[in-house]
Amino acid sequence: MKKRLIYSGLCLAATLFAGCTKDFTKINTDPNATIADQFNPNFLLAQAQLNYSQTGYSQLLFQSMWTQSLASTFSYYGNGDKYQQSGSFNDYIGRVYSEGYGAETYVEEIKNLTKGKTGYDNLNNIATIMKVLIVQRITDTYGDVPYSEAGQAKQGVFFPKFDKQQAIYTAMLTDLDAALTALNPAKDKPSSDLFYSGDIAKWKRFGYSLMVRVAMRLTKVDPATAQKYVEKAAAAGTMVSIDDNAKVKTNNANGYSNAIVNALLTVDDFREVRWSKTLINFMKSTTDPRVSAIAEISSGTGRAANETETVAGDNSYAKQIGLPNGLDLNGGATDVTTDPNYPGASPADPAVKDDAPAPLGRYSRPRLQVYYTSSSNINPVDKSTINMLLTYGETELLLAEAATRGWSVGGSAATHYANALAADMKSIAQINTAATISDAAITAYVATHPLGASALQQINTEYWVETSTLFMFNENWTNWRRSGFPVLTPVKYPSQFDTEIPRRVIYPISLQSTNPNGLASGVQSLSGGDKFSSRVWWDK
Repeated sequence: MKKRLIYSGLCLAATLFAGCTKDFTKINTDPNATIADQFNPNFLLAQAQLNYSQTGYSQLLFQSMWTQSLASTFSYYGNGDKYQQSGSFNDYIGRVYSEGYGAETYVEEIKNLTKGKTGYDNLNNIATIMKVLIVQRITDTYGDVPYSEAGQAKQGVFFPKFDKQQAIYTAMLTDLDAALTALNPAKDKPSSDLFYSGDIAKWKRFGYSLMVRVAMRLTKVDPATAQKYVEKAAAAGTMVSIDDNAKVKTNNANGYSNAIVNALLTVDDFREVRWSKTLINFMKSTTDPRVSAIAEISSGTGRAANETETVAGDNSYAKQIGLPNGLDLNGGATDVTTDPNYPGASPADPAVKDDAPAPLGRYSRPRLQVYYTSSSNINPVDKSTINMLLTYGETELLLAEAATRGWSVGGSAATHYANALAADMKSIAQINTAATISDAAITAYVATHPLGASALQQINTEYWVETSTLFMFNENWTNWRRSGFPVLTPVKYPSQFDTEIPRRVIYPISLQSTNPNGLASGVQSLSGGDKFSSRVWWDK
């Protein structure tokens, strides 16, 4: 991980915004840099994985609150909490695009450096799998985007075409199928692999689980293709336990801090970002033991205690209260204190000089010991934290849905659902052991919450809970758009850019100057134009 990229052939700017000159390599070549024949392409895999996992504000400011997983009174989060333009709006609408293609550039270079070279067969195919993982998030967010010409700046493609989303999905499934078939445990074991340390068997299970995720996105527009590839993946072998969860460990002490943690530990964010009332109320309606694993209120009273980032809070189940979305601290009709269920401010601590009440002090925040470890001294021994990317529980939920639809996926919908529930609860402890839920509590919960008559709603609502509690908000929002569950009530607030929960993110402003033809092509595919309310191809 400490080996930073020094190979001079990459052109990130060209890949992202097609703004490089054709003489980029000549102008920017470092005479001391490593040349292609000397560079070990394995180093690029870890960089791609780390970059892809570091979502930070790019999912916190929008997706986390569109689905009412989190809520905030802080104006900076108005983009997500209230559908109101705020908080570096033009920057953040482009984050998934720029960060995604930044990671994709590394895997394209892996493919360039390994093509036809003995000893790199598996690494080359893993790069293809990574490309699908990365670009799926981008196309799901915006619609039509580059795929076939993405990352081709070295080949002279400075203005990559925007492929139609339908064509992208066809290509992703075809490419995944070919790469997974070609993976061979008897061949090279990639190094610098943050997911599985080069374990090819785990890569196969991950890849087929990714195939399930990609295929299930088509249930509204092409169920036949969805069934074909889900059944293929199930037959080949998907993840078998939480040990197969795809995740990246970040460590502040080693210089690889976590972007989400860094964002939420900004004082205003820490003080005002809370779990949403929608999520906490639902979890409490089923007596979900994850409530105490994920949520806490300040252990002290008053503003000072509510802003202290180094003291564990009170995670007692009964005290956890979610913050309603769409409220503020502005003193008007939408002030949090006007909510009929407002629990009252946390009173000032008389022992603290100049302390004041904390208006949000009794609302539940994400637990410090679980989600904030890497950047605070809440746990001075282990300053690492985890970015979850694709899980066994998520895969089992999708297979449960497939079985509900009558597809052949090896096992009943009820069994896959029960497997998922248990896995979802155990996976939180992989982020931090402070969130460990006892086996007895998990077994009891699974036994008393079998799959019922409203199977699709139950499965996809659990998908929402799982991806919320694991901070996988991009996937959380995307599956909500696909499935329609849970049923959410849009926030009403003055001066909104949309009155409904957004269905996509508008294209980055920078594309107007860096790739205008690609942008025009992408917008043309949207029946409603480049709007948050327009729907991408699969979201019909």
